[in-house]
Amino acid sequence: MNRVNSSLERILPEQRLFLRSDDATRFVRLRPLTQLAGILGITTAFGWLLVASSILVIDAISSGSSRDQMVRAQSAFETRLDQLSAERDARAAEALAAQNRFAVALDQVSAMQSKLLASEERRRELETGMKVVQSTLREAITERDHAQKIAGSDEGLDAEAERAQEASIALDILSGELRTAAAERREAIDAASAALSEAAELELQRDEIIARNDEILAQLESAVTVSVEPLDDLFRSVGMNPEEVLDTIRQGYSGEGGPLTATAYSTRGDAALSQREAKAKQIIVTLDQMNTYRIAMQKLPLVMPLKDAYRLTSGFGRRWGRMHEALDMAGPVGTPVYATADGVVSHAGRQGAYGNLIKIQHELDNETRYAHLSRIRVKPGQRVSQGDLIGDMGNTGRSTGPHLHYEVRRKGRAVDPMSFIKAASNVQ
Repeated sequence: MNRVNSSLERILPEQRLFLRSDDATRFVRLRPLTQLAGILGITTAFGWLLVASSILVIDAISSGSSRDQMVRAQSAFETRLDQLSAERDARAAEALAAQNRFAVALDQVSAMQSKLLASEERRRELETGMKVVQSTLREAITERDHAQKIAGSDEGLDAEAERAQEASIALDILSGELRTAAAERREAIDAASAALSEAAELELQRDEIIARNDEILAQLESAVTVSVEPLDDLFRSVGMNPEEVLDTIRQGYSGEGGPLTATAYSTRGDAALSQREAKAKQIIVTLDQMNTYRIAMQKLPLVMPLKDAYRLTSGFGRRWGRMHEALDMAGPVGTPVYATADGVVSHAGRQGAYGNLIKIQHELDNETRYAHLSRIRVKPGQRVSQGDLIGDMGNTGRSTGPHLHYEVRRKGRAVDPMSFIKAASNVQ
């Protein structure tokens, strides 16, 4: 020790602290090693204070921007959902139009087939009639020859010739009708073939549209399912039952109405259609759940009450042997203070050690308190929304300097406000 003190003597010479009283004088020797230990201790304490303050400032700044990040992420997700929904509706409309065209083509094919059958039946009748006329003509010719042999008279020949001419005319008429029927039959066959080809093409287009629609439904289902899970975790992380939260919000948003119309049913593709309808209904249910969560998040204190720079001087927990049930955020007098959730002002005035105090009662059994304000900008009974300006930071009540005392109470019991703020940031 003596050697160390001797080597340090050049840099830190020995100091003496004299303590003088009325009847005696004493002194305390500060040896170089003692001075070095004191300097190292002070340097270490100052460095620790600097690092801790930097960490708190960085954490406060990042927490202050969590609400904006959440709004941007939610807006981007809703935009993507709207795009997918619009594309799904467009594909559904195309599928319906293709199905209608397919049905029209099938009706045309059916009409062509009926016309073809009628033409075939007419042709058969004409062939039968022509056979009868040919048989009659042969009989008439035979009778004419027989009459010529027997009678040998001109009158008999004229009568038989007239009958033969009439039979020949009838045969020509039947032959023309037969040719017309055959031409109509060929036209009907060609039209039916074209209609069948168009129907097959329309069916292929319909299948492609339905497949694309199913793909869009799958993407929507995956997107909404992935997005709901973090919201469930958010409410559980702050000690709330997600099902109870959803039921409470739905009770306040339960209006419905409008005229009732008859439901139309289709007999084509019932199994596939019912599967797609079930998937679409499930997506609608999940989207409704997400929308209900969005409404609930506006009623929870998930954002910081300050948007300007501040310093977190005290957190939630034990302080000086007593429980500190809030966050203390220091800043200049007049710093704007904002509501952290939708609610109704239950108190706006002075209250003991709180100084100027604002209490806001929120749905879902939550309450926030903003104390030591220099100015109150709201009145009792006033309804406020998340982000509304409600007061200014001050130094009223039991306070050592300008700061905001921010409390969150759930069912009357104080909880850590950072648990709500961090839960919201985790949803990002």
